[in-house]
Amino acid sequence: MQKRNLNKLKEISFPLASILVALILGAIIMSAMGYDVGKAYSSLLKGAFGSKNSIAETLIQTTPLIFTALSYAIALRCGLVNLGAEGQLYMGAICGSMVGAHIQGLPPVLHIILVLLCGFIGGALWGLIVAVLKMRFGASELITTIMLNYIALEFVSYCVTNPPFKDMTPGAAPRMPSVVDAVKLPIILPQTRLHFGIILALLAVVVYYIFMWKTTRGYEMRVIGMNPNAGRYSGMNIPVNSLLSMFIAGGFAGLGGTINIIGLQYFLTEGFSNNFGFSGVAVALLGGCHPLGIIVSGILFGALNAGGVKMQLLAKVPSASIYMIQGMIIIFAVSRELFIWFGRTGKSLIPGKSHNATGGTSNG
Repeated sequence: MQKRNLNKLKEISFPLASILVALILGAIIMSAMGYDVGKAYSSLLKGAFGSKNSIAETLIQTTPLIFTALSYAIALRCGLVNLGAEGQLYMGAICGSMVGAHIQGLPPVLHIILVLLCGFIGGALWGLIVAVLKMRFGASELITTIMLNYIALEFVSYCVTNPPFKDMTPGAAPRMPSVVDAVKLPIILPQTRLHFGIILALLAVVVYYIFMWKTTRGYEMRVIGMNPNAGRYSGMNIPVNSLLSMFIAGGFAGLGGTINIIGLQYFLTEGFSNNFGFSGVAVALLGGCHPLGIIVSGILFGALNAGGVKMQLLAKVPSASIYMIQGMIIIFAVSRELFIWFGRTGKSLIPGKSHNATGGTSNG
């Protein structure tokens, strides 16, 4: 019991230490550049949690981050590295936007469900391509997910500037048509922009927990992710689990994009994502791919995004400072995962050497 509590303490302490060190380093750099660190961070807190509207904006930013973090987490649990959430988010947003804009006459609830379903499928099919390429041709998902991101972004660029996808309203900026009023998610906090999407994000976390820890398929994915050989020898179907994990992962990201459209922007444009797909990787890693961890780290990154705007306005600190802090948090989170991976595989960080059974290194 004591060892278990110690492990839990370690799991909590590392993310907190990562955040603290990133904030300290950020303060040192901003101070060296001549900015008032106290005013910068107080503005950041004010912009993230200083009022009802600030909290609402933080949760608005948190919503898609939770979905993209779940996208990365469920793939990683099955031993796959999904860096394609950005592209999957855009593909889901395209499908959701088309159904939300061009289908009319349905009851609002049914129409919203249909839009969400199409958004999920759009992202899921984009994620499935990655798994098929890996299972059939052995293509690295690290490469294919990044390549598919660029393809998705270029496809969005085509859709918002060319018929029949673009908004044909005279004088309209390059975008897809606005969704009908029936599919716009309701506002849940009066006099703010906070919409029902945050509730859907929390429900998605619950679904993730139930699927991964309470179902046989989720157990198989976790076993395969920790030790593929053990899963194979136990009779688990690795290709099927890999295909399913990437399908669900892409679907989560697609939902994040769709909900951002029908809850906030109401039409799709180029660059509508605030790097939600890439930031979701950091959210998942910082949260240890754990349901509660994803929620907490999602709120943290949402607060950095929302508070960064206020910090820029009040303290005159460039927005790049926020990206710098986020980047340092990502570096610390990724470094932790690297050390865990090297520990599991027995490989050394020093080329030509490997860890032996006693924990030392030997020449390879």
